[in-house]
Amino acid sequence: MEYPIFNSIINTVDTNLESRGISTNMFKTWENNKINATGLELEINLSTISEYMRSMAINFDWDSFRETSLAKKLKGMETHPFLKMEKLKDTNIIPTIDVEMTWFFEEDICQPVFPDKNGNYRVENSSIWMESVSKDVNQLLAKDDIITRWHVEIEGDQNGKYLSAINLISYFQYQIVEPRSLEEVNKLVSRRLQDLLFKANKVITISDLILSKAVAA
Repeated sequence: MEYPIFNSIINTVDTNLESRGISTNMFKTWENNKINATGLELEINLSTISEYMRSMAINFDWDSFRETSLAKKLKGMETHPFLKMEKLKDTNIIPTIDVEMTWFFEEDICQPVFPDKNGNYRVENSSIWMESVSKDVNQLLAKDDIITRWHVEIEGDQNGKYLSAINLISYFQYQIVEPRSLEEVNKLVSRRLQDLLFKANKVITISDLILSKAVAA
């Protein structure tokens, strides 16, 4: 399937990242025709920015129903291929783009091994600083209608249990209702991306500050 509007959004994201000097480890699109969905996945290296995070991923999810609904509202989209498809042309939903942002923490650096300790102290210590990060991040994002959660995996070794994966995930949703042209859509995407990157940087700053104290304790 062809997604002219979403392809334009992808190009806008790519151009904005390049203009800000942000390079990506990964920048790829995906498409699943069985569920009429498509998306963009990108990953940014944070190893030179943060001591405690290795990367950040941003995933944009879209589908043919949102594409069709938005195409109906935009000038110049009268020949959009989806408007000719019987199963899509009557679509009437609010076009919304879903964004998932994930920060990947450096597990070893965030959980130092202390030879004079044993048991599950690494997991216990991590739960304390993770709670502090959650509190500050929730305050930062209080005005956004989002969900933020931790994804962790637990393993064990000779020093006890530890977290083998520490990921902080935030889910954003942006409605695209005001634009009346593709140009206006791309301007909106640029503004939203700028806001996302600003918030992402604040989360990094918050986490680094809390971890610098927690790890040294």
